[in-house]
Amino acid sequence: MEYKVKTTKAQEFINITSIVKEEVSKKKITDGIAVAFIPHTTAGVTINENADPDVVFDMLSDLNRVFPERKEHRHFEGNSHAHIKASLCGSSVTVIIENGKLKLGTWQGIYFCEFDGPRNRSVYVKVMEG
Repeated sequence: MEYKVKTTKAQEFINITSIVKEEVSKKKITDGIAVAFIPHTTAGVTINENADPDVVFDMLSDLNRVFPERKEHRHFEGNSHAHIKASLCGSSVTVIIENGKLKLGTWQGIYFCEFDGPRNRSVYVKVMEG
């Protein structure tokens, strides 16, 4: 199922855990897996802490320190830094479904990672029984 995400900043992490939970609930899957896939080359998806928003701030801060925008990049669109960050985060995550719930850790959430916004983006969620 495709879900639309509208990013409002050049770079941001958006908690999409509720989107994945909604799909699990709609499909009434009790045991299986859920996959969230991002079909973009300058955005990604990751699982990380969802209790303290400073973690997201710190992650973006350090990614920007290590992979800043650079004039030396040869890509004509000028967003090579976003491609690099997206590759590091990856384009999909898989979470086990057990007893009808995502098997995430106490502090974990699923995040859409925007590195070249603001944009209109897509997230595909697939849940499978197993």
